[in-house]
Amino acid sequence: MNKEKFYLIHSDILPESIYKTIEAKKLFESGEVETINQAVERVGLSRSAYYKYKDKIFPFNAATYQQIVTISFTLEHKSGVLSQVLRFVADNGGNVLTINQSIPLQGIANVVLSVDTAVLIISTSEFVDELQKIDGVKRVVVVGQG
Repeated sequence: MNKEKFYLIHSDILPESIYKTIEAKKLFESGEVETINQAVERVGLSRSAYYKYKDKIFPFNAATYQQIVTISFTLEHKSGVLSQVLRFVADNGGNVLTINQSIPLQGIANVVLSVDTAVLIISTSEFVDELQKIDGVKRVVVVGQG
């Protein structure tokens, strides 16, 4: 049986591509950029290098907390949009812990979900990317992890 091995290493010995992958993930997950493409362009990294390393690099504190992600959405106020988001979360192994939705104004609703991502079947980055593609989802921003 092949077990995964983890190492704790100091950041100053990381190759540049690993360091840039970490920076691109931070930019995207913080909402500072809207797409992975924008993140890799900003840090000067190829998309192929990003996708090669993104699911293998985590901040040290990520291993010490539950895998709960808080995601803010801007949704069109039309029937079924939130339902599609919730179905996507469930279909990919996420477990919704909390939902907070504002009253829709001018055809837009703001929704914040806290999602347990411990058993996602895709990476968190891919999960967020795919949420953005759901019809009626205008914006997706990771506002917290812990």
